[in-house]
Amino acid sequence: MFFSLPSWAVALVLVAVVGGACAAGVLGGRYLRRQTDTLREPIGVLQGALLGVVGLILAFGLSLAVGRYEARRASVVAEANAIGTTYLRAQLIAEPARSESLDLLRRYTDLSLRISREVPASTAMNRTAAEQSALQRKLWRLAGTAISGAPTASAPRLYVDTLNDMIDQQTVRVSALNNRVPGAVLVLEVTSAAVVVGLLAMYLSVLGRGLLAAIVAAGLVTLLLLVIFDLDRPARGLIRIPATPLESLRASMVPPPAAEPP
Repeated sequence: MFFSLPSWAVALVLVAVVGGACAAGVLGGRYLRRQTDTLREPIGVLQGALLGVVGLILAFGLSLAVGRYEARRASVVAEANAIGTTYLRAQLIAEPARSESLDLLRRYTDLSLRISREVPASTAMNRTAAEQSALQRKLWRLAGTAISGAPTASAPRLYVDTLNDMIDQQTVRVSALNNRVPGAVLVLEVTSAAVVVGLLAMYLSVLGRGLLAAIVAAGLVTLLLLVIFDLDRPARGLIRIPATPLESLRASMVPPPAAEPP
């Protein structure tokens, strides 16, 4: 649900939910303060207990988001290394498979860069992944031709190994991009945070204390939720997965190949 929304819509939803809970807590606290003084202690105990539980829930959600973010960053580096090694070894196989494979690998890298800018699980990303799969089949066919032409040579066999690794890394990267924090966890975090902020605002209002403290608490909780959501949106928001390894690799493919054809 949340992942399909643009970043600005997610921010508005979080501000509305947490801010609304804070406002409701302030109004409820003012009403209860005029009614009786016996509710101050129970409300204080309840909000204190829930604050600790919600802190654990938010920490759990943040750890899930950070873990997925790091896995996505690592998958970009691994895929760039796999493509780079395949490109270097493709220079050592015989023509005509050599030139055709090098050209296909450049196009393959361009598609990998395009995936970095596309929303995971979107139609555009699925189309790009399908184009990569088509190039993989062409590269594998050319690798078979190179093996058949030199069945005892080492270069074609080494090239096939790295080509296979490159294909595997594309699957790993796409899976990492599609692996998101479960929606139920995000809903639980937002709901529990709104409840705790509302209770905190109510308790402060019952005590007749500062409204500013409740607003600051609501703002901090909202920012934490935004960071959790942003970490799980690799192609949107402020925290994105850098494509620097792939960009550097593509730049290295512009000069002529370093190795001459055999």
